[in-house]
Amino acid sequence: MEQNSYYSSAVYQKSIALRDLSSAIALYFSKDNDAFTLTKTAGLRHVIANSLVTDASLISTSIQKAYETSCFTSRINTMKHISIMTRNILSYCNGLEQDGIKEKEYIYLLRREIKLFRRSFKLWRKSLVNSKND
Repeated sequence: MEQNSYYSSAVYQKSIALRDLSSAIALYFSKDNDAFTLTKTAGLRHVIANSLVTDASLISTSIQKAYETSCFTSRINTMKHISIMTRNILSYCNGLEQDGIKEKEYIYLLRREIKLFRRSFKLWRKSLVNSKND
């Protein structure tokens, strides 16, 4: 594939939107956490927020990696990792809900963004698999 073509692709744009929304939500929920207590362990919300940001950032990086490699097996493995990361983000949403957050509309918004990303991801994945068969 042509290098840097991922910038204009729909799946990459959706991953950037997902990353930005995840970062904003993580920042909001980690502010509620009393991170400056005397305990040395971070609270559950803080841990989930860090994991949310990490996985959302890795998705866009993985898409870039898939575009830049010419190895079909590597692309398939990268797509599997992206699927795992999106499932993880949904699990983090469940974890935040179980932790008792009051602002559930932010979680619904993040789930909606994941749903939109997954649609775009499925189309992109099919196009990569079909390009291998051609």
